[in-house]
Amino acid sequence: MGKARDQEWRSLLADYSDIVLVANSDEVDINVLVARYPETTLFIFFNKVYKVLKEPFKHKCLLFSRSGTTGANLVKSGKVSKVLEYFDKDSFLGVVNMTIGDREKPSPAAAFGGVDVRHLDLTEIFAPFYPSTSIPTSGFALCFWLTTLQIDAKVTLAGFSSKRSERYQVFDVHDWTFEQVLLRLMYRKGKIDVIGREHSNRYAKLVEHFPEYSADDVALTADEVLAERLVNLSSIVDRLMHVTRFLRFIERSFKKLTKKKPK
Repeated sequence: MGKARDQEWRSLLADYSDIVLVANSDEVDINVLVARYPETTLFIFFNKVYKVLKEPFKHKCLLFSRSGTTGANLVKSGKVSKVLEYFDKDSFLGVVNMTIGDREKPSPAAAFGGVDVRHLDLTEIFAPFYPSTSIPTSGFALCFWLTTLQIDAKVTLAGFSSKRSERYQVFDVHDWTFEQVLLRLMYRKGKIDVIGREHSNRYAKLVEHFPEYSADDVALTADEVLAERLVNLSSIVDRLMHVTRFLRFIERSFKKLTKKKPK
């Protein structure tokens, strides 16, 4: 089943020189991004694309919609029709409803407004190595899977920094550190490209300039420094939690009142 599925995707992606995964991030300027790539590029978007698109997108593209326990998140939130308005029908290749894990359930094709719909289950790929207490992000999962297809197209990440945004939330159900480590390893091995990321490792230059320190010495010391910084950060967070305790109490009380308010 998996091999047949992968072959179908290889055929679908065979004509593209580049595949650009676009995050819903403040860092993405869609006009600048499109100008960087040739007409043979496939752009991939995720869920609520109005965070990065302001008008219908007129280049070849796919929309990936991640599922939750009750089906595709776009379907559950009622945002399907709103999101589809941001794609030009002549260049839009359809929706891919992606699931990872037994708890995520696909939605029927009919729930996506009459466009072409594909389903993609990546459970078997991540079960062996992804931390069991977390779930992969859609962008990471798709990026990693594309590299396993052995296609000719270059896979590029745009806006996938895991930085907290002033407008958009970064969810804690994902293991961001694990994903960033693997993505950087893939990037430095030339398996993917990441816009805004340097190929060189700043700590590798220490070893080159100071041969008396081994790579293990640098890695262990870096871990020690980061651990100390995290401890200091935790104490600051504890103080902030104490200071904002009353505000959080008001917020919880307000939510309870609005839930009880009759319609």
